[in-house]
Amino acid sequence: MRRPRDTTGLALYDATARAAAATVISRYSTSFGVASRLLGPRVRPHVHAVYALVRVADEIVDGPAHEAGMPASEQVRELDAFEARTLAAIGSGFSADLIVHAFALTARECGIGEQLIRPFFASMRTDITVAEHDAASHERYVYGSAEVVGLMCLQAFLNAGSARAVAAPPDLAEGARRLGAAFQNVNFLRDAGFDRETLGRDYLALGAHDEATPAEAGRTRAAVLESIDADLAAAAAIIPRLPADSRRAVTAAHDLFAELNARLRRTPPGSGRVRVPDPVKAALLARAAVGATPRAPHPDERSGRTA
Repeated sequence: MRRPRDTTGLALYDATARAAAATVISRYSTSFGVASRLLGPRVRPHVHAVYALVRVADEIVDGPAHEAGMPASEQVRELDAFEARTLAAIGSGFSADLIVHAFALTARECGIGEQLIRPFFASMRTDITVAEHDAASHERYVYGSAEVVGLMCLQAFLNAGSARAVAAPPDLAEGARRLGAAFQNVNFLRDAGFDRETLGRDYLALGAHDEATPAEAGRTRAAVLESIDADLAAAAAIIPRLPADSRRAVTAAHDLFAELNARLRRTPPGSGRVRVPDPVKAALLARAAVGATPRAPHPDERSGRTA
């Protein structure tokens, strides 16, 4: 029997696509999933859509596609096809792929174009072809894999629900990029063992070369920790200028990664994956929920000492 018209058509398909994107973030990320609940309803589905697209692309080049028996050459073709579907959907307004459709809705409304999408897919393609990064390739990878994602979210914060999308002011864009870079480099540090032993990748090359002494490797790791704190501080400075319905969620995500970086400082390399205990995570989220400003590193954390 045919359904009434108000339960069919494009509106239902759009809603279904957005629900699929929300499922991806809820299944894959406890931290980001909870933080996204602090977003206002104007912005939330767009951030879900961005997260879902980048997560599915990441799964093509990481474990699941390989576990399914897909060789590297097929992963490249699948990623290329996913990128092509994404760009085509932004042009047409429709995709049979629900995650792509949800992202295309966001891209069209919020002004996310090829200048952000293509660098992201270029970085994902690098995961298939490059095993060890130097400083230059690391910088390019972080820009494409993380900084542009921060810029996509910023476009959503500024433009969701607007009749015409506008470009972000340069200082807000810089803060969004640096927050994305901080998130990515924290993940590189905490997942270094898995990346090296399971995926065969070294994003930071911390003591990977035979000529690097333990002291040199330690100084290099300390430099990464310092750069993360600097990026988090730069991002914290612009968070109060974000739209009110975005600030709490961004503060929550910022503070979770600031806490992770502080714990990485106190944890020797090779001690297992560092995480934020649930009670601490809950306290940080509650703090952000009441409108607190982003936390700053404690001086003892910056020096690597504990009280």
